[in-house]
Parts: sequence; structure tokens; C-alpha cells
Amino acid sequence: MRLGFLKKVRVFVSLLFFFLTFLLFVDFTGTLSTALFNSVTYLEFVPSLLKFINLVTFASAGFIIVLASTFLFGRVYCSSICPLGTLQDIISYISKRFNKKKKYKFSKPWTRTRYSILALAVISFLAGTIVMVNFLDPYSNFGRIVVQFFKPAAVMINNFAAYLAEKLNLYWVYPTDLRGFRVTSLVLPAAVLGLAGWLSYKKGRLYCNTVCPVGSLLGLISKFSLYRIEIDTAVCENCGHCGTVCKSSCIDVKNKTVDFTRCVSCFNCFDICPTLGLKYVNNYKKKAVLLSPEEENDRRKFLLSASAYMFGMAGVAFGQNQVKVYTKNTVPVFKKYAVSPPGSESIARFNRICTACNLCVTACPTQVLQPSFLEYGITGMFQPRFDNSSGYCNFDCTKCGEICPTGAILPLKKEEKKLTQLGRAKFIKENCVVETQKTDCGACSEHCPTKAVHMVPYNNLFLPEVREEYCVGCGACEHACPTLPYKAIYVEGNPVHKKAEKPKEEKIEKKVDLKEDFPF
Repeated sequence: MRLGFLKKVRVFVSLLFFFLTFLLFVDFTGTLSTALFNSVTYLEFVPSLLKFINLVTFASAGFIIVLASTFLFGRVYCSSICPLGTLQDIISYISKRFNKKKKYKFSKPWTRTRYSILALAVISFLAGTIVMVNFLDPYSNFGRIVVQFFKPAAVMINNFAAYLAEKLNLYWVYPTDLRGFRVTSLVLPAAVLGLAGWLSYKKGRLYCNTVCPVGSLLGLISKFSLYRIEIDTAVCENCGHCGTVCKSSCIDVKNKTVDFTRCVSCFNCFDICPTLGLKYVNNYKKKAVLLSPEEENDRRKFLLSASAYMFGMAGVAFGQNQVKVYTKNTVPVFKKYAVSPPGSESIARFNRICTACNLCVTACPTQVLQPSFLEYGITGMFQPRFDNSSGYCNFDCTKCGEICPTGAILPLKKEEKKLTQLGRAKFIKENCVVETQKTDCGACSEHCPTKAVHMVPYNNLFLPEVREEYCVGCGACEHACPTLPYKAIYVEGNPVHKKAEKPKEEKIEKKVDLKEDFPF
């Protein structure tokens, strides 16, 4: 039976997942449904695994489907579901358009490198920090690449189209803005895009079989896959075509073997084989291939050394949450803690689960969620935090919790969210225009949804006063404050989220003289 059709199925499925995932991250309209977000991200391995571990619910057990499919057919996740893998395939396809004579050939596996990186990611997670998972998770890396590079390009194209449409008196396209740009947010996605892009351009799926810990883990599991690709020595005519199209360089044409731990199930070999020399073999009777004693010994040594390193690394984050914010010619102010998203419950829990995929960043309607740098410390780099210079959290918005694929941001009901205290507003009188310019303002009070900031008399003017028990830390006051370069009011994050008091309704009692006020 010819199996060339499997490649066509794989291409269709991989492009479907790729474009849907790309759409989620590049969307700047805020019109996509929560159901679409959850459906597309359900099968992403690392987010699904973390969500299952922390919520213990089979409704978030997409990773089990991935594991089951790997036990059955090998690394179909890498070929069809992982968006970063498909991006590499697109780059490889482009490279062949420039070099039509390009062919792949068998190469030895980078066994120590890939299993060392996998061990490092696992040990760091067990040590209580998710920093290595953040840096290496393919889904999260793809999200950061799209959010930092492709989304700004989409916004610029949209705004140019809106400009042209306006000249023609057409208003079905409207301009939008993109806030919160930071050069530090480009470092990691640029490095991953550069490395994965260069390796895929030159060597196909070498990144997946060397750097990616998910690929290495699924590669280990694929050793025990029920069905695997093998070369039928009795039928094979030694043409070597299969090896020239193998993106994983795992087909040894000379010895007629396939390194199934590196095979990403692209099925290119089935499509090009002129005979029936390649087949799917039921492998349940065969003895599983284990690592050699030398490889096992090397891994044990690495685990011991890496454990000591990562346990030390886990303590680096302690005390790193302080970020100095200086006000010009006044007393310096210290922000001890960043503000984590509503539903994250605490900074420690959020840092432990969030993979920094940036899905909530792109879905946030006010763009208050932005990638962090050192606001959470070294172990929380690139995880979303509140940037009130970019926006503020809408009082009744719960979008981030509804679409978070890992459970780092739990869904909140609107009424519950309105009383969740993410932080507390702090007022700096020396920076306020009421003090420095002797003029009224009140922008912070006008924008406060809970009236935690209200105005009190001060030297024949009115000065802001914060009632912290009512404050939810949304940042509307900080965003609205007009003082530059430093704000007169800012939000200090709560390391553990609290419950704010519900504002008391103030009744205004005033007798109305109908004859006086309504003489007609």
C-alpha cells in the first residue's frame, strides 16, 4: 500500500494549526472568541501539561492526547501541531526555492546536547523555577516571535490601509495603535528566530532534534511507538531518494535504518519513494531500544551537576522584584513588586506556571499586559506584567483568564474580578501638579473605577487621596496621571492578591424646589 497521501494530510493539518495559532497572536481587533483560543491551544504540549498539573482537570489534558499519539505513531505533534515546527518547514521550503539542488543527508544525532537541554529544563522545573521552560517551549517561543515581529507589521499594514480608505471616504478599516514596545522584549524571540531559522534553512529540523526539549522528550517516547517507519530491505532498491528529503537527517540509506527518535513524521520519504521500500511497521513485539551504559552514565553525571546549578539559580530571583523608579529632583520611589494579571493569585504562583507565550499580551484590549524584563526577577523574564504607561486594566474585562492555555491566569467572574486587589495605588505629593504647579488636576480620581482615589481640599485646591481598601490596582490612575517624566501616582503590586472592599454608595440628598427649578 502506497502511503504518499500521508504527506498531503500532514501538510493540511500543520498549515491549519499554524495559521489558526498565528491568527490568535497577530490579532489586534479583539474580536476572536474565547472558544477559538481554547480550542487551538488545547493540544499545545507544555501549556496543557502545566495547566493539568496545577488545576488537575482532564478538561485541560490535551498533552495526554499528544503523548498517546506519540506512543502510537511517533512525533506527529512536531510535524502537525507545533507552530514553531511548521515555521521551520516554511523556511526550509523557501531555502529549496533558492537552491533547487539542496538535498539532505544522514547525520549522527547530537545525543548529549539534546538530552542535556531536556534534563536542564526538567531539573529547573523541579527546582521551582520555570525559566528554562519559558526560554525553550516551542509554542511560547512562536507566540513571542509573532507578537514582537509580525503583529507590529500587521498593525502598520492595517493603518496604511485605513489611511488609503479614508482618502476614498471609506471607513470600514480603522487605524489602531500598538503600545508598550521595549527593545528588551525583542532579545529572546530574535535569538530563537535567528537560531531556528538558520538551522532550518541549512539543516531542516536540527533545532527540533537538538535544542527543543519537547522534541527530545517526544523522541524518547517514540522509541516505544507502536507504529514506526522502517526500510524493507527486501524491497528497497537503494535509490537513496528518501534520505535526500528527510528533514531530520535520520534515514541512514547505507545501513537501511531509521532513527525514529529524530523522525518528526513529515512523511516526505513516503511521498518520494518509487517502490514500497518504506512502510509503517507494528513494533509491539520488538524489544525497546535503550540507551547504552555509556550514555546512561553521562546523563547521570549531567543531572547531578545541573541539579546543583539550578537549585542555586532558583534562589537568584529572591529579592529581585525591586525596581527603582526615580522622580526628578524629588525623593526616589521604590516599586517593590510588579503587578501580575488578575486571576494569577500571586506572583510566585504566576512565575511558577506561566510560559511567557504572550497570548494574553496580544489579547489584552487595553495593552496593559506587556512582557517583563527583570520586574519579576531573572526567573520570571518575559512573563506578562502590568505596564500602566501603556494602558490600564478594564474594570470588567476578564479576557486574559479566559484564554490562558497554562492556567497561570485563572478565569474570574466579572463580579469577583472587580473585587480582586492586584495592588494598591500610592500617591507622591511632591510629583503632583497640585503641589508643583499650584493648579487643580484630578485626572487620577476621574479615572478610578472604585473611587479609591478621591479629592480632598488642600491649600484652596484639591489634592488626591488614596483609600487603599477600595483600590483594585487596575492602574487607571497611573495611566491617566499627566506628570512627566515620572508619575505622581503609581500602583504597588501585591505579591499575593487580596480582596478589596466594595465601595460604599454615597447618597446625595437634596430637596428639589419644583417651582424654583422648573418654573414652566
